[in-house]
Amino acid sequence: MIFAALDFETADSGRDSACSLGVVRVEEGLITRRLHRLIRPPRRDVMYSYIHGITWERVKDEPLFAGVWPDVAPLLEGVEFLAAHNASFDRSVLRACCERAGLKLPAPPFECTVKLARRTWGLRPAKLPDVCRHLGIGLRHHDA
Repeated sequence: MIFAALDFETADSGRDSACSLGVVRVEEGLITRRLHRLIRPPRRDVMYSYIHGITWERVKDEPLFAGVWPDVAPLLEGVEFLAAHNASFDRSVLRACCERAGLKLPAPPFECTVKLARRTWGLRPAKLPDVCRHLGIGLRHHDA
């Protein structure tokens, strides 16, 4: 099985405002590639710095999403699915960023790890810190 897990952080309430992206490619249960990129959002106002610590100063000289995509796309090639915690959010950010950049949206379906944690381990709440604690995984929350 080959899949990629991804996580976006956004600068503002617009889904096209990705300012950070982390991607991990997993092949047969082993992490084969990791990528983290800062992204210059389309607007200067970074409303959510208080959540993720990313400021305009940190991202103003970074590439827009279209400039990051050539590094990201190879990690998604041939995957069976994309995994994300609260997948509807990350799927909507990916869709909006691709649309804004004039890029084709990747075809693999999304699997939501919130739903997976509830279904598999009966976790409630199933926020990322709860799941990581359950699995004994360290977490720097809101660090894509």
